[in-house]
Amino acid sequence: MKDTCDYKIYFITSNKHKYSEVKPIAEKYGFCIEMLPGYKIEIQSNDLEEIAVYSAIENYKTLRKPLMVEDAGLFVEALNGFPGPYSSYVYKTIGVNGILKLLEGVSDRRAYFMSVVAIIAEPFFIVEKGIVKGEISFTPRGTGGFGFDPIFIPKGSMKTFAEMDISEKNKYSHRAQAVSKAFEKLRYFLNKIKIPL
Repeated sequence: MKDTCDYKIYFITSNKHKYSEVKPIAEKYGFCIEMLPGYKIEIQSNDLEEIAVYSAIENYKTLRKPLMVEDAGLFVEALNGFPGPYSSYVYKTIGVNGILKLLEGVSDRRAYFMSVVAIIAEPFFIVEKGIVKGEISFTPRGTGGFGFDPIFIPKGSMKTFAEMDISEKNKYSHRAQAVSKAFEKLRYFLNKIKIPL
């Protein structure tokens, strides 16, 4: 991979963990991404796709360069999908232990992570989703990742996301699924109209 690339995508986030997860996937598809913090615009909505699309459009009005926005949430079955789109706020307010407290005495630990990616690269507007099912652990485990990673065990693994390195997490994760589909589609479109990467 070259140190520079012909097609750069600005990743609208201040979350260095997200950037670290997305960067190797972008490179796999021949893109380089640059983290651009400070421009994330969010609306209050129960729909992750609505949030990501709105943020992408509003940012594009100012930036006018290829960009991507990613929004994700943890949906806990026994809590009727809570915290869902409010995961970031809930993490900041009650944290991992707050979710575990809400699940005290609850045997149904099923949950899933969902990620929505929106990419604007004129003339293309791509929106993709990724979902990983799993369960909530009884105690936090691991020191990697961020957010609710220490209490989420993806289906097919015995580890929490926080016990995995980035490459292992990307084999399971909702974010890796969504960005892979989005980059694959963008690569296809760009090749179709013969825009060099």
